Amino acid sequence: MAKISACIISYNEESKIEACLKSLLPVADEIIIIDSLSTDDTIKIAKQYTDKIFSQKFLGHIEQKNLAISRASNDWVISLDCDERLTEELQQSILAIKDKLDQSDAYSMPRKTFYIYRWLNHCWYPDVKTRLFNKNTARWGGTNPHDRIITDGKKIRQLKGDIQHYSFDSVSAHLKTIDKFTEIGAIELIKKKKKFSVFSPLTHSTWMFIKMYFIKRGFLDGFAGLLASTLSFVHVFVKYSKAIIMKYQNNS
Repeated sequence: MAKISACIISYNEESKIEACLKSLLPVADEIIIIDSLSTDDTIKIAKQYTDKIFSQKFLGHIEQKNLAISRASNDWVISLDCDERLTEELQQSILAIKDKLDQSDAYSMPRKTFYIYRWLNHCWYPDVKTRLFNKNTARWGGTNPHDRIITDGKKIRQLKGDIQHYSFDSVSAHLKTIDKFTEIGAIELIKKKKKFSVFSPLTHSTWMFIKMYFIKRGFLDGFAGLLASTLSFVHVFVKYSKAIIMKYQNNS
């Protein structure tokens, strides 16, 4: 049976990391943690589950996660964020194919988000993620902070069961993340020389709201769906607005 390394990056996740690690125990043969110099009890809690904890000043989401998989002893890797965990159904799905992992290039699974006070069954679901892969033929890529797994092969099988994502505990927490992630996203837009205009904040954000609230039927998620869709609108609007301002400042 193949062995699986669980790879996690962390920073001040004392309230969520333990549930994440517990959910990985049934399927992982080792746990690797790259910690970005946490100042809370994250490391103390993590040491109860693994001794393979490495400190590294934050390099970027993609860079930090690729560093984690480079530390893995096994070829097959499962990667989670600290606010995620495997359901029992997903654990069983992974165990069922553990002795024949090479039959696919990678494995994906739906992710369901718990948003402030309820599960979102529509606007952010199914948010399918590739999280189980061979480190020799796959790596983290995409654009910070929205990283994704890039595989050399195209045979990706979707497993049954969800990743549970405990995202934001409050509106304030979501707003703080928007400020942080839009800064990173705007810098990436400039760095990669993406084309945008003064109308981009409104056009891109409006499309985001329409997609989440109407096309994905976020209205069926009640007020939480309206809130998530509206703040996603804000996220995109602010990201492009910051990029425009950065561009003006760089040209002045």
